Amino acid sequence: MDISKQFRDAKLELSKVIFPTKGQVKQAYLAVIVVVTIIATFLALVDLTMSAIMSAILG
Repeated sequence: MDISKQFRDAKLELSKVIFPTKGQVKQAYLAVIVVVTIIATFLALVDLTMSAIMSAILG
């Protein structure tokens, strides 16, 4: 294979890529932060509840 053909093909493929805008990146970042916060809060509440139940059973 010719190395110049590889570079041309790579350049062609990169021209097809649609990169996100700054606003889209910010929106996705905020969505991830919100979802992670909700899941972490839920897991903390489940852990607290399970811990209380185990303490009541064993205590």
